[in-house]
Amino acid sequence: MSDLSQFVIPRGFRFGAAKAGLKQSGRADFALIVADAPASAAAGFTANRVKAAPLLVDAEHLHASGGRVRVVAINAGNANCAVGQAGMDAARATCSAAAATFGCKPEQVFPSSTGVIGVPLPAEKLIAALPELAKSIGSQSDHFQQVAEAIITTDTVEKTAFARLQVLTPEIDGPGEIPQEVRIAAVCKGSGMIHPQLVPHATMLVYILTDAAIEPAILDGYLREAIEVSFNRISVDGDTSTNDTVLLLASGASGARIGAANREFLAALTHVCTSLARQIVADGEGVSHVIELRIHGAASDADALRVAKAIAHSPLVKTAWAGCDPNWGRLIAAIGYSGAQIDPQTIDISFGELAICRNGGRAVDFDEVAAHAYISQPEYSITIDLNQGTGTCKFWTTDLTHEYIRINADYTT
Repeated sequence: MSDLSQFVIPRGFRFGAAKAGLKQSGRADFALIVADAPASAAAGFTANRVKAAPLLVDAEHLHASGGRVRVVAINAGNANCAVGQAGMDAARATCSAAAATFGCKPEQVFPSSTGVIGVPLPAEKLIAALPELAKSIGSQSDHFQQVAEAIITTDTVEKTAFARLQVLTPEIDGPGEIPQEVRIAAVCKGSGMIHPQLVPHATMLVYILTDAAIEPAILDGYLREAIEVSFNRISVDGDTSTNDTVLLLASGASGARIGAANREFLAALTHVCTSLARQIVADGEGVSHVIELRIHGAASDADALRVAKAIAHSPLVKTAWAGCDPNWGRLIAAIGYSGAQIDPQTIDISFGELAICRNGGRAVDFDEVAAHAYISQPEYSITIDLNQGTGTCKFWTTDLTHEYIRINADYTT
């Protein structure tokens, strides 16, 4: 994979992972992303009012550093949540040790945790692993892959995404512009406890890196836009984690400066975020079907999202999907209690190209056998037209299976 580094890995970052002894499996569970110089940062955190200690420390540090990050320290196997002051002390101790190791200020360290809630984090294990880990970090693709592998919990696969684009930058000694390559690379984890509600609007952790030069305030604007149509449009089980985090870092190492309203950069960033979001859904705990909900004709985009979430969070709908049962009446019921503006007599539903419901009733050409066959596929789309306005939403979700129950029934035992 090292040969890919010159094409896909953003310049100005190094990566690595180690075994700190938090995972019962004995696998790598402590990862670092280190910027060669303080990188511009923007982040989104869970809307859950119970927030893990590292998220509280992150918010403090981003404010104190003016949106600059040198070190991202991520542990898996322990969420460092709901343990009181001990959790804050553990997060801060890890930051202090990382700062001493890499010669930066503690407020330039961004901690993250994922794993079981309510268990004290043994920060001493992370601190003990730091010296050797610091010696092994590197900028190659295989180092980046180490991070992807170390941060997973119930995930079955690692999740990464990449993009490249050309940015026109003014010449230093001339009136013209020269094209410069910008790279974006991202890594994430997430499989269960997935219904992100990220603000400034098993856990989802996302780390996105670019070598473009972008000021923190502008970077924040790009991240908000990309999050809204990607990570805020997925759900596996309707549970919003206490640890959900999305971090975007810009090293500036490419020399390409990007200001506000660069549509090409936003498109590339959104592409990367959407890819990761869909990978998370596809790797959802116990998932046997991935469904793309396409909501049209809502009174507003907000109403379209209400309908999508009502459907995606209905146990009756999700279990029907698990059984490949084309019980469209459950969809109608979820639409009705969604809180969106609707007229029951104008709702149209299609499975792919198959007419299922028209004008609020069973379609004349409804074919139950064909509908069953269609939703027996591992991935498919359901289109709902409310015929109330121009609001739209695209949302990705899953079924609910016996395997999901098995995984989560004995998660800690």
